Amino acid sequence: MRVFVAGGTGMLGRRLVPRLVARGHEVTATTTSAAKLGLLEGLGARAVVMDGLDAMSVGEAVGAAGPDVIVHQMTAIAGKPDIRHMDRWFATTNRLRTEGTDHLLAAAEATGVPHVVAQSYGAWNGIREGGWIKTEEDPVDPMTGTPAEPGMAAIRHVEEAVVKAGGAALRYGAFYGAGATDDQVALVRKRQFPLVGRGTGHCSWIHLDDAASATVLAVEQRATGVYDIVDDEPAPAAQWLPHLAACAGAKPPMRVPVWPARLLAGEVAVVMMTQGRGFSNAKAKRELGWTPRYPSWREGFREELA
Repeated sequence: MRVFVAGGTGMLGRRLVPRLVARGHEVTATTTSAAKLGLLEGLGARAVVMDGLDAMSVGEAVGAAGPDVIVHQMTAIAGKPDIRHMDRWFATTNRLRTEGTDHLLAAAEATGVPHVVAQSYGAWNGIREGGWIKTEEDPVDPMTGTPAEPGMAAIRHVEEAVVKAGGAALRYGAFYGAGATDDQVALVRKRQFPLVGRGTGHCSWIHLDDAASATVLAVEQRATGVYDIVDDEPAPAAQWLPHLAACAGAKPPMRVPVWPARLLAGEVAVVMMTQGRGFSNAKAKRELGWTPRYPSWREGFREELA
């Protein structure tokens, strides 16, 4: 197929493009920087500069490529993590998940592209009611009144708009793999990433290579609907954070009570660590025939940080 990857130089895009090329697909991939065109060409793609927030730029790029499927991987998550001010940290990404999604869908409709696959997010942000593990039938938590609220609204927009258009929204878990967790590992080694309260909040993880392999399947099978692309073991912070520290050769994380954590790190960090809900990959395994190479973050962290 002719595959248009919007956001080809992102952390996942760089894993996805060569996999699509290896499967025999003709890939056009975008970047916002002319300086990165060579990177995409080196991965085997036809490279173009595109501004995902400019409807004309998107329309021209999609029209010139004439793809059979569009894969939306546009994000702008850069700089030091700032969970306390997540609304600021994710401001451009939130626009790409709302305005950018609308531009891609409009371009798809205008040029007759029949299928769209888009990036969503499902790590710790399942609805905070009922059990600890959520499925595709469960919504993301709105995080009302917190700095994460705009981001959760943007995720809902991606899912609703893409599914309505007959496409697939992939809720990727928390990424790990080369370069994906460097900032977190640095904090862990400095003992600046503590467990909050009892660390009961759950998180679902996914290796970048496994996220890419699931995306290829969604493209090739013209999947529709929402899929949770996570590993087999959603787990509380009290389990995965000490293991991450051990794999990184660091001392065990310190533990802090909820109230000072809320003052120092903010409400979103407290929710993640104490109330977060993970996700199940049963649907992706069943319907896409997907099997993650790393069934658990346990062996994945160990291998990546060896």
